Amino acid sequence: MKRVIILANIVFFVGCATHPMSPTLKMTPPKYVEEMPSKTSNNIMSNPGSLFKNSDNLFSDTKAKKVNDIVTVIITENISQISQASKKLSESNQDNGGLFDASVSGGVNIGGKQYALKKTGVSLNLPSMNSNRAFTGTGTQNTKQQFQTTITARIVKVLQNGDYYIYGSKEMLLNGEKQIVQISGVIRPEDISPDNTIDSKYISDAKIKYVTQGDIKDYTEPNWFVKFWNKIVPW
Repeated sequence: MKRVIILANIVFFVGCATHPMSPTLKMTPPKYVEEMPSKTSNNIMSNPGSLFKNSDNLFSDTKAKKVNDIVTVIITENISQISQASKKLSESNQDNGGLFDASVSGGVNIGGKQYALKKTGVSLNLPSMNSNRAFTGTGTQNTKQQFQTTITARIVKVLQNGDYYIYGSKEMLLNGEKQIVQISGVIRPEDISPDNTIDSKYISDAKIKYVTQGDIKDYTEPNWFVKFWNKIVPW
């Protein structure tokens, strides 16, 4: 019984574990957003009890301008890349060969007597050798991706220079598949359209995250062991 419980715990923790090599995106603001103090408000209610408070009237701007005000972000991201590469290598070697003589001949004097040595050693007539090597390689890669959606974010912080740091998230559950969209970044008030929308191309330090969770993702994506194995194998 204990073995069954231990095995079940191992399967549970392994199955729920997140692979450390999976890509992640932290939805934290840039460092300068944290360091820059918030803009102080100088609005003073001059007419208590009036229908038009804080300088708001029928002709006031309805665009987001305060903390917790919302702004609609239209995400239209097109990624297109064309890469081409070519490489050509060649090498040529030539050796005419010739006579290789490592023989020894002569004489030696031992006890006043002269002894002659016959020619000995190695004498080779090496042949000519020629070699040629060549390598030619070309490659082309085309990438085209498009992502479009709409998400409403809120102003988290009004920076001292008047810019807004925004953050928004949206979760959808469709046919058992969970889709999560998150966005964050810094925008300028003047880039917000009169209908209180802004295009994602105007967001500085933008972070856009889109993930899906469900059976389709689980069955179409390699499991954690396959990812780990692909990272460590040298071939």
